[in-house]
Amino acid sequence: MSLSPKIPNERRTPTPPPSPAQLEAGLTHAQLATVRTLQEFQWRLRFVRRPLFQAPVPVLFDRGEKRYVVIGEDGSIDENPSLKLRG
Repeated sequence: MSLSPKIPNERRTPTPPPSPAQLEAGLTHAQLATVRTLQEFQWRLRFVRRPLFQAPVPVLFDRGEKRYVVIGEDGSIDENPSLKLRG
């Protein structure tokens, strides 16, 4: 007889991707202006990092998903960010 509690198989249900409005929530006016300008050139807002006690960091990818940029709090574009992306 086993005394360890039986742990059910945990399966996480995939969460739907955030809506554009959810991604843009909390961005500064300068960041929003830059995001909208880049979107006109087929860049896509993929995700927003939200570090504690810091401004949100929007990350956009080009049409081919090969390059990405980070938008600073002042709306500046960082084409060589130190951001590390997973696989």
